[in-house]
Amino acid sequence: MEFIADPNIAYVLLVLGSILTLLAIVTPETGVLEIGALFSIALSGIGAFRMGINLWALLVLVLMLVPFIYATRKPRRNIYLAASIIMLIIGSIYLFPTQGLRPSVNPYLAILVSLISGTFIWLIVLKTLAAIHSRPNHDLGNLLGQIGETKTIVHSEGSVQMDGELWSARSEKRISAGKQVRVIGRDGFTLIVESDNQAEN
Repeated sequence: MEFIADPNIAYVLLVLGSILTLLAIVTPETGVLEIGALFSIALSGIGAFRMGINLWALLVLVLMLVPFIYATRKPRRNIYLAASIIMLIIGSIYLFPTQGLRPSVNPYLAILVSLISGTFIWLIVLKTLAAIHSRPNHDLGNLLGQIGETKTIVHSEGSVQMDGELWSARSEKRISAGKQVRVIGRDGFTLIVESDNQAEN
């Protein structure tokens, strides 16, 4: 386990663990992300224990969670997410002590990992948050009152073409195939339809 005491390896493990932690916050209860984050941070912690740490950099890493959590809940999430990424980069590069202002991590490795992790967090988190907050495409409530066409005979069962998609449907009265129908309700994923008299007149 001596290799973990290398600041470059400990740095990569710390960044990996931080990314997995942020993703676990956005998509909780997956289990895999949480275990991966714990494992990576634990290994990095062993290296930090052997090399020592800069407490101010550790504080920056902990405080990074504040703007990140704001990014998941506030409308101006880009600003908070950017602040969180910058804090992750600074805190992780300077976590392990060294002489002077130069970090103990290889600068080329730091630049490469920072670019990859920053871009990854930015794209994945924004896409995930957008998906979480977006309205579902199959919101059956939006179909109420819409007009469609029967593709089979509809009575106790059948199918209708509605808004470009094929749906299971049923009707109180028998409706022939190829007729215009209106959605008047739903039962789970089954649409309840009736003949659209206006279309027939």
